[in-house]
This record gives sequence, C-alpha cells and structure tokens, in this order.
Amino acid sequence: MIRDWSVVVRVGVLVGILALSGCYEPEPSPTITGQESKVALPPAQMPPAQHVLVGRSVKGQPIMVQVLGSGGDTTFVMGGIHGNEPAGTILVEELSDYLRRNPRLLDGRRVVMLPCANPDGAAARTRENLHGIDLNRNFEAMNRVDNATNGHSALTEPESQALRKIIRDYSPSRIVSVHQPLTCIDFDGPARALATRMAQYCDLPIKKLGAKPGSLGSFTGEELKIPTITLELPESAGPASAATLWEQYGKSLVAAITYPEHPL
Repeated sequence: MIRDWSVVVRVGVLVGILALSGCYEPEPSPTITGQESKVALPPAQMPPAQHVLVGRSVKGQPIMVQVLGSGGDTTFVMGGIHGNEPAGTILVEELSDYLRRNPRLLDGRRVVMLPCANPDGAAARTRENLHGIDLNRNFEAMNRVDNATNGHSALTEPESQALRKIIRDYSPSRIVSVHQPLTCIDFDGPARALATRMAQYCDLPIKKLGAKPGSLGSFTGEELKIPTITLELPESAGPASAATLWEQYGKSLVAAITYPEHPL
C-alpha cells in the first residue's frame, strides 16, 4: 500500500510540474452565457416543460400550451391567432427552444407559450377559423361588435374559449401576441413602457393602432389592465427561416419576459 501511495504522489507532482511549465492544461468546464448562448444543455439539465391541453379547435385539433418555469412573474406569448400569419408560430417555437437552452432566464419567472392559437386556420391558410370567425374579434370586450365575422356573441368559438381559459388559469403579468404584416409594436393597456423596452431589441417602430372591437388587446389590455403587446412583423417575415426570425426578433421577446430587467 505504501508503494502504491508513493506512485500517486509522484504522478501528482509530475502533473504539477508540467502545468507550471505550460505543457499541460486541464480542460475548462463548459459555460452557458445567457442571452448569447447557443450551447445545447444535456437533456438532464433542461428545465422540465409542462404541456397542457387547454382546448380543441372546431375541427378537433388540440390547442396546447407549453409552460416553462414556476416563478410568480408570468408572461404569455402567443402566435398564430390568424391562420395566414405563420411567422408568429415559428418565432414562439424558437423562443421555447431558446429558453430551455438558457434556463437562468426562468429564475423567478414562468413563461406560457402557445405557438398556434388557430390550427384550423393555419392548415387552411385563412385569417379566420373553420367557422369563418376572426378569433381576434371574438372576446368579451366592451367595444365588441356582434356580426357574422366577429361572432354573434362573445366567445362563440372553441379557440377563443381556450385563450380565455389560459388568461384565467395563468393570470399573466403581460401578454405578447405575434402577428403580421403591419410592421410595428402595438400595445394596449398599461404597456407603453414594455413596448419601449421591446423596441430597443428590434427594428420595429412603436405605433398605437387603437383597440380593435372585441380584440384580445381590448379585453386584456384595456379592460383587465394586463400590459398587452401586439408584435406586428412585416409581411416579408412569412417566408423567412426560423434562424432569421430569431435573429431579428428573438431578443425582443426575451426582453418582454425579463421586463423590467434587461435580458442577460
């Protein structure tokens, strides 16, 4: 045993001498650097994602949210309420991947993500759902207008009912809905400061478009006083790759999640 121990000591001394002479350098531990990190975490280190069925479309397609984090500050990010605006779905899916690679962004926070709120419309490439209803005019806002396009009453559609359930169940601190093609950051309710922060991380101008009748912004922003952002991407974002969309608008979404702090 004494001879074996002396060998270990001699090896340790030799490694130390080599290190001092610059002939041996231990490998550094991999690090995750926050906002700019593109390093994939091993599956065991990925934060667990909760997938929740919140409803079904007219055609019966599942409407599912993905929930990451468990903090008290909750951001709801949604794409695809209009089926002919596909860039939002891609961008929200990219956001999910990014947050899982950068779990420190979830400290004290919860993010609820719905990539596609109108799966039937997305399949048909139509703005409306399968009943021909504009889901973003189907909420119970005081300014709603009942008609064949908006619905003859509020929440007639299963998709808008699912969105209402998300708002009720998760009580978001802020909401971001990704649209096309008006090329601006619109806001409803007490969200001007949030819009200003998001604009610092992309090239979209802030433009107050006004609360549309029965829209999500009218209901959640103006009536419930939840800061609500409509991130209007340009028409050219439609055919853009996921990598391009994330490069142009990803940091703006992360800024909404970390608000009022700046992204890491």
